[in-house]
Amino acid sequence: MRIIQSLALLCAAATMTGCNTAAPIMNVSNTTDIGPAGKPLSADEVRAAIVRAGASLGWVIADARPGALNGRLFVRTHTADVEIPYTLAAYCITYKSSIHLNESGGQIHRDYNGWIRNLTRNINAQLAAS
Repeated sequence: MRIIQSLALLCAAATMTGCNTAAPIMNVSNTTDIGPAGKPLSADEVRAAIVRAGASLGWVIADARPGALNGRLFVRTHTADVEIPYTLAAYCITYKSSIHLNESGGQIHRDYNGWIRNLTRNINAQLAAS
């Protein structure tokens, strides 16, 4: 009987550990814009690099205002919305809202942070290639 109880507790603990999908919301602050060989980029080049990077990952990127873009990603039933302000020297990615990502109290589904890491990596690659 003790073995059965121990196995039941072990299974319950494993199940609860696997269900922890929340992580702190990741925002990207003041990432430096770097062009090829350290060449400064124009505002249009920075904007184009961000748009290309997002589009290649399935993000819908649209102008929010001068010097800022909105990004939206649809994954199955989930939606993530971010703002991407940029200058000639740096850009940021800031969480705005989401649907079905269980955002609450500064926490969000951990997949969101992976999407932001991928977007950041892709933007940096596009800036370096500009």
